[in-house]
Amino acid sequence: MRILGIIPARYASTRFPGKPLAMIGNKSMLERVVEQAHKSRSLDAVLVATDDQRIFDHVLSFGGKVVMTSNTHESGTERCLEAASLDDGLIDAVINIQGDEPFIQPEQIDAVASLIEDGADIATLAIQLPYSVASDPNKVKVVCDSNGRALYFSRSPIPFFRDGAQEGAKCLKHLGIYGYRMGSLQQIANIPSSYLENAEKLEQLRWLEAGFEIRVAETDFESPAIDTPDDLLKVLQSLS
Repeated sequence: MRILGIIPARYASTRFPGKPLAMIGNKSMLERVVEQAHKSRSLDAVLVATDDQRIFDHVLSFGGKVVMTSNTHESGTERCLEAASLDDGLIDAVINIQGDEPFIQPEQIDAVASLIEDGADIATLAIQLPYSVASDPNKVKVVCDSNGRALYFSRSPIPFFRDGAQEGAKCLKHLGIYGYRMGSLQQIANIPSSYLENAEKLEQLRWLEAGFEIRVAETDFESPAIDTPDDLLKVLQSLS
């Protein structure tokens, strides 16, 4: 199976314009993501997909592989599909790696790829965290069946403990990395937005609502989220 790692990278961002080019030490955030992805044992190639010439030129400057994609895409999923179609090889599956995850572990990429190789059409990651974080709407939660298939994703606390969460209760926080078999990627990129997706502003609910199965692997590592300049400052302070 040939698996392509794709890193969608946009320059425009409401909270942090130019985020992929932000420097962490002597390397950009995006270069660090590319380096981590190259350490994965499962990926046959790593490709940055962008719609911005500055990002395109930057990736070329450090020797990365990059393609220019449309600036009309509404999601990273759509950008991944176009990038995969522009690649010069036969692709069996794609791993969509976030461009703002400079500390992603190659083992996490491998875990998602393993689910795809095991027959999953769509796969992702989650981590167990104390239930105290469940009320944070910026932390997306997922609940799964006994076979690791996602039942629902939400910004609200799930599960909801009617009688109050007991000491030591956990929730599963979703991590934004996805794997898709090419056939599934082609299908989900063309599904119209859905009721549940619009309610929670979570694209993966569109796929569940359309009847697709999403397999979830658990990880014990959570990299720091870098969504704003303040987040980046905290990371830089932690590294100093």
